[in-house]
Amino acid sequence: MDHDAQHILETLKALRAQDAPTHGGHVMSYVYDSGRTELDSLAARAMELVQPVNGLDPTMFGSVAHMERELLTFARELLGGDHTVTGTATSGGTESCLLAVKTARANHRGAGPARILAPTSIHAAFHKAADYFGLALDLVPVGHDGELDPERLIERMGPDTALVVLSAPSYPHGALDPIQQVAAAALERGIDCHVDACFGGWILPFWEGLPPWDLAVPGVTSLSADLHKYGYAPKGISVLLTKNKQRQRGQFFATTNWPGYPVVNPTLLGSKSAAPLAAAWAITKYLGTEGYAALAEPCKRATSVLIEQINGIEGLRVLGRPIGPLLAVVRDPEVDADSGVDPHLWADALAAAGWHVQMQPGYRQPDGSWLERTTHLTITPVTESVLPELCTALERCADSVRGSHSPDSEQVLSALGIDFAGVPEPGALQQVLGALGISGERGALPREMAPLLGLVEALPRDISAQLLIDLLASLVAPEPG
Repeated sequence: MDHDAQHILETLKALRAQDAPTHGGHVMSYVYDSGRTELDSLAARAMELVQPVNGLDPTMFGSVAHMERELLTFARELLGGDHTVTGTATSGGTESCLLAVKTARANHRGAGPARILAPTSIHAAFHKAADYFGLALDLVPVGHDGELDPERLIERMGPDTALVVLSAPSYPHGALDPIQQVAAAALERGIDCHVDACFGGWILPFWEGLPPWDLAVPGVTSLSADLHKYGYAPKGISVLLTKNKQRQRGQFFATTNWPGYPVVNPTLLGSKSAAPLAAAWAITKYLGTEGYAALAEPCKRATSVLIEQINGIEGLRVLGRPIGPLLAVVRDPEVDADSGVDPHLWADALAAAGWHVQMQPGYRQPDGSWLERTTHLTITPVTESVLPELCTALERCADSVRGSHSPDSEQVLSALGIDFAGVPEPGALQQVLGALGISGERGALPREMAPLLGLVEALPRDISAQLLIDLLASLVAPEPG
């Protein structure tokens, strides 16, 4: 056992040095860099002050109730809520989405097993919510540009629909769903309508020219928005805002039916850190609406530059009409094979050059239509400061892979001789990982990720999910005894 505190911290520093950089604009997913170091310092000081606090019980720790109340008031005013809107601070977007589904299930008075109705572009958190809470998930295909035809969704509403979910914007493609039309139809039928603004909630209020999308829209009954994205707070903190206090009560769990203390939980967690809440509260107090508006400006400028830059690269184009600081980049279908750029090979080339973007596999929708593979870029305020070198890298990396093709995943599977039509034989998935250069024992990732994403496209979705479970489990498995 190492009892030297300095050595322990030096070890952690060395481990962190191997991570992708969380500041400086070279990672264009997962992290949201404001470019303002004073926000990081403020958050760290606020978190330290509440480090020993248990957020489970605001009657014991009144600071928790005070910070959450002020944070929710700020969020409600920013996101179009009136006096009927209440809310909860959660551990992140996934928990906010899970609780929105739990609330809708509790309030559902329709006929038959409860059903969630959403576009295929809805965040995977709602797949998790359906799985956890035993609801059917009815997915409506979107267009090749990621946009939803509202009538396709409205016609699927029925007495078993407990919740309609829409995105502002969708994470895969940056499309703003037709919230006004769908929410109006849901209101007419007495169906709850949730807006997943986990990505856009703290920046779309400052994005001009958008149709109404927030809590001010009639028929929208709840909305989620993450402060650890464009609220620039540390992970993990989100808010779930709900119209009607009585509706929100379905979100809670409470019991006095045991010999211990009365348990009342508005969230999935019991004991929880107050640190992310304190950090978010401090940052919102420091920035205010004007500060957030100012931070939106470099995002808007950088997004405009990148759209023009990428659309000017032979073989690539930005998909659809992205709303907000999010781009999905696809192979240009108008060019021939020799001029095309595979977005996943492009992403691997960017990673090798020190720029980290996110691959998204192609997807077969329920109606059989195919959404092409894309590469996702999240733009943050700091992106503007690195635009010259980023734009150069985007073009050079495209040049380096133009006309190249990802390995044929079907051929890889055929060469392995593994039948994935039914339940895979024991060890089959490890064999596939081994063929990709991933050792099952220590879970070493391949230098290039495009082949792995190609397999995700080629395999049945339940099998590819199991493959990725095995991969992630191997990354954190204890050392062999």
